[in-house]
Amino acid sequence: MAAITGFFARIIGYPIQWIYSVLHDYGITIIIVTLIVRLCLLPLYRKQLKTSAKTAGLQSQIKDIQTRFANNRERMNQEMNDLYAKAGVSPMSGCLPLLIQLPIMYGMFAILRNPLTYMTANEMIAAVHESFLWITDLSQPDPWLLPVLAGITTYLTSELSMATQQAAGSNGMMSTMKYFMPIMIFLMARSFPAGLALYWTMGNVVMIVQSYFFNRNSKKKQAQEEAEAEVLKRMKKENTK
Repeated sequence: MAAITGFFARIIGYPIQWIYSVLHDYGITIIIVTLIVRLCLLPLYRKQLKTSAKTAGLQSQIKDIQTRFANNRERMNQEMNDLYAKAGVSPMSGCLPLLIQLPIMYGMFAILRNPLTYMTANEMIAAVHESFLWITDLSQPDPWLLPVLAGITTYLTSELSMATQQAAGSNGMMSTMKYFMPIMIFLMARSFPAGLALYWTMGNVVMIVQSYFFNRNSKKKQAQEEAEAEVLKRMKKENTK
């Protein structure tokens, strides 16, 4: 794990050093790097949202399979796999953005804790201790405000994710995680460097904006499809007269 963390830390270190050499503001540098990371993850995130939306549309069929084959786990798994394949849904694709994001986050943590290990520019030694807005030192934890923002934005991302899945609100585990994760992030952010909490919070803000526009476009598309289906239904009725 340490090797993977170090690999991502060194990769992230290059754009951080370059952007800071231009802007000379470490807080803004972290925000820009966050936007770059989210932009790179956007295709995977869009695929994740589309998979969630498709999965929500299969909820009735999934429950039917679970009921019919409750005593035959092997047959149930086979039927579920066939259903996903027919619908063009890959259940694992929803985890991919998170799996990619975690080593990036670990890399950010490593850079903020040990800048000399992963960044060679001498100016970065002092940069990681710079202040930003109300934060006096980005290398030290912010006790309250930033952790609260990190927790709130984590809750909002969970809420929007469940709204995308529609039927997922009936999933007790997801409902529990929606409240548990923000609390956990809040507690972790109180002990992590403020720069890392800033990265997490800004990443959530970007995800909230992305989810908002995706949900809006999905509703428009759904309304258009329903309108077209209604027109076809009327045309069939007229043809049968």
